Amino acid sequence: MPYRTVLVGTDGSLTAGRAVQRAVELAAGMKAKLVVANVGDPAVGKGVLDAVAQLHAAGGVEIDLRQLAGDPADALLGLAEAEHIDAIVVGNKGMTGAQRFLLGSVPNKISHQAHCDVLIVNTTPHA
Repeated sequence: MPYRTVLVGTDGSLTAGRAVQRAVELAAGMKAKLVVANVGDPAVGKGVLDAVAQLHAAGGVEIDLRQLAGDPADALLGLAEAEHIDAIVVGNKGMTGAQRFLLGSVPNKISHQAHCDVLIVNTTPHA
């Protein structure tokens, strides 16, 4: 069954941009709506979200921008559940190291707690 709605979070970083690009491609291929979310400071988030919208405006994908507050993983998971998101796209950055086991990471938490499909994008190219 094709996805109707795809969610991706971004903080404006290069690695998050790679996840957004893959989410745009997935949404375009499925003819799905793309929800792009930023979690954090609304002043910073507005610039990040506006940049994403401008960069991908010509891609033929309906993009819905959301500014969220709170813990990034919890905010994305809550939005996904509330809006019946079909798939969440996250980057793999932060999924390694001891801190992941102590504090968890956004992709790790989402991959374990989401009630929908999760696509983990390799956003950290190897040298």
